[in-house]
Amino acid sequence: MARTAQVQASDGPLSAPSGLDPARLRIALARVSRRLRPTGAAGRLTTTEVDVLLVAVRRGPASMSDMAAFCGLNPTMLSRLVARLERSGLLERHAGATDRRVWLLSATPAGSALVDKVLAERDDALSHLLEELSPPELAALAAATPVLETLAERLKPAPVDEAGR
Repeated sequence: MARTAQVQASDGPLSAPSGLDPARLRIALARVSRRLRPTGAAGRLTTTEVDVLLVAVRRGPASMSDMAAFCGLNPTMLSRLVARLERSGLLERHAGATDRRVWLLSATPAGSALVDKVLAERDDALSHLLEELSPPELAALAAATPVLETLAERLKPAPVDEAGR
């Protein structure tokens, strides 16, 4: 079974003096992320297929188990997505060096190039939105970025070894 980061409920919301509403923050982050995901560069690929390809570029070669855990997909769904990305020439599968029963996934050069285009489109869309913000709003986002990076790192799935454990 894949190991993933578990989000556990706390005893309640943050105290009122902090002024931070966790639900509101979560919803805002999800909305921004969801709205930046679709791009023209992705063509007919689904956002989930783009996510799998992105993980292959950033973390590859990655085992099927690690990829499933990182993307939050069940193995059957991942196998279908991998087959489609392979047929499209964007992803390749090869046997692991230490355990030939384990398949590792890597992006092809075409897959890496597509990810570069998708990320450039997302960055460009966000840059245009940032241009509309006031200097205080930009400063607030700049100050929050390292904190958000820390939160993202703490929510990262636990690594899975080549055998899927």
